[in-house]
Amino acid sequence: MTSVYTVRRALWQDAPALLALMRELARFEGYLDQFRVNENDLLERGLGEGSTRQFVAFVAESGSGALPGYAVVHTIAFTYDLRPTLVLKELYVDGAARGLGIGHALMAAVMAEGKAQGCARLKWDVLPGNLRAQAFYRSIKGAPDTQWQGWIRKLE
Repeated sequence: MTSVYTVRRALWQDAPALLALMRELARFEGYLDQFRVNENDLLERGLGEGSTRQFVAFVAESGSGALPGYAVVHTIAFTYDLRPTLVLKELYVDGAARGLGIGHALMAAVMAEGKAQGCARLKWDVLPGNLRAQAFYRSIKGAPDTQWQGWIRKLE
């Protein structure tokens, strides 16, 4: 794989490759058996013309046109300070493309998006055992949240 790449907003044409990367992340994080997203979902919720824009996706595109990585974000409209929070839902770089700076470039695009939206903060989750990701996030001046502990309750 070439180390020449650009980061851009994902387009509707990227849906098949983006979906494949999302499946790879689901496999890596251990929830592939629960993964339900399909190309139509990506088009209807963010990539298609007239979609509901529930998310913004960025892709890294190599010189050959391959997509070795992506990031997906969504916005919480406001919290206590009446400013939005940008939430990084997914960040993934294909194993063969790691170490080329793609993750840094994707995060730069994510942070620029947050600033453009007037967000006060960027937040994300990371698996406790994913030490490589934790080191990466520290390298971009991220830190564990010391004030809040994430909780979840299924609504089924």
